[in-house]
Amino acid sequence: MLAMGIAYNLSWLVLFKYLGFIMQIFSQLLNALGFSANFPPYQPVLPIGISFYTFQAMSYLIDVYGRKIPYERSLSGFGMYLSMFPQLIAGPIVTYSAMRDWIRKRRCSFSMIEEGLREFTIGLGMKVLIANQVGGLWRDIRTIGFESISTPLAWLGLIAFSLQIYFDFYGYSLMAKGLGYILGFKLPCNFAHPYMSTSMTEFWRRWHITLGSWFREYVYIPLGGNRKGFCRTIRNLFVVWLLTGLWHGASWNFVLWGFILFLLVFIEKSGMGKILERYPAAGHIYMLFLIPLTWMLFAITDLTQIAVYLHRLFPFWGEPGEFTYYAGDYLKYGRLYAVSICMGMVFITYGPRNLYNRWKNSPVSAAVLLAVFWGCIYCIKKGMDDPFLYFRF
Repeated sequence: MLAMGIAYNLSWLVLFKYLGFIMQIFSQLLNALGFSANFPPYQPVLPIGISFYTFQAMSYLIDVYGRKIPYERSLSGFGMYLSMFPQLIAGPIVTYSAMRDWIRKRRCSFSMIEEGLREFTIGLGMKVLIANQVGGLWRDIRTIGFESISTPLAWLGLIAFSLQIYFDFYGYSLMAKGLGYILGFKLPCNFAHPYMSTSMTEFWRRWHITLGSWFREYVYIPLGGNRKGFCRTIRNLFVVWLLTGLWHGASWNFVLWGFILFLLVFIEKSGMGKILERYPAAGHIYMLFLIPLTWMLFAITDLTQIAVYLHRLFPFWGEPGEFTYYAGDYLKYGRLYAVSICMGMVFITYGPRNLYNRWKNSPVSAAVLLAVFWGCIYCIKKGMDDPFLYFRF
């Protein structure tokens, strides 16, 4: 029954998200073997957030099977867990064991409503005032074409995308958490200042925390975790990172992204991680270099375009005289997006949140949040808003 339940949930995920990719691979394999196979394009409309609520449904089945939780006798209680709209379409991923008591004994209070409005406004500000604005640079670069940009602008664009995806997703998570408070639920924290990490292993303990916890609880540990020797541990890590890449999207760039992250985590577990822990300054420099590069694989779906962008990032790999360095483009776009990039660089640190916690109960914080809220409304009215990046997953 457990296998049937998991297969049922995964079948819908495969049908909507992965079947086209599987058909493409199968067609390429048949053509390589000498058979003529050209399947018609299969691109159904992807239901928003299907990966998130599919994982939640499977975690419920697995936890009931393992007697971690009793099964839910109320259809409305189960439906509330599976279709809780604040986090339904982009997380955080919640387990029924974490939400069971909140669903059964939900309490609304003025203090929770106030806390929810505050968190929602902070998340909205991160999305509209930082992510949307800084994301304009990456859109401009795609419009220009990767072949026509300079090396400094290529790096600036990756920095902009790295800031955009962080504040886009972190902003949504805070908005979901805020709505949860307003409705009487306490949703888990999904980010813990990941860009302040000193290693890729630490980064993925701080980024999308609920997804990492899900894979650890339902894939890594059942496979044996790190209890059965170094080789088994590496195999388990490979499986987890391959699935993490595919979870984000059905294309080769996500497979490559997952594989690169597996290699980095493997290298760190082989001894480099201890060096980075001993010298945190070196760890921060290491991550400042790697974070934009790994997000490049996430941002560009065409592998040939990834090669073009790499050539722009590292032009000395090309033929002599091909070094791309134009004095005009990166200065122009740097001036246009200087404010939003600087805001992003400040808000990835601990400082703003610590300052907010110190002044949280003062009228000053309320006034600032009101200004942020109406600033967001103004930007949305002017059309300076974009869909959430994680809606596509």
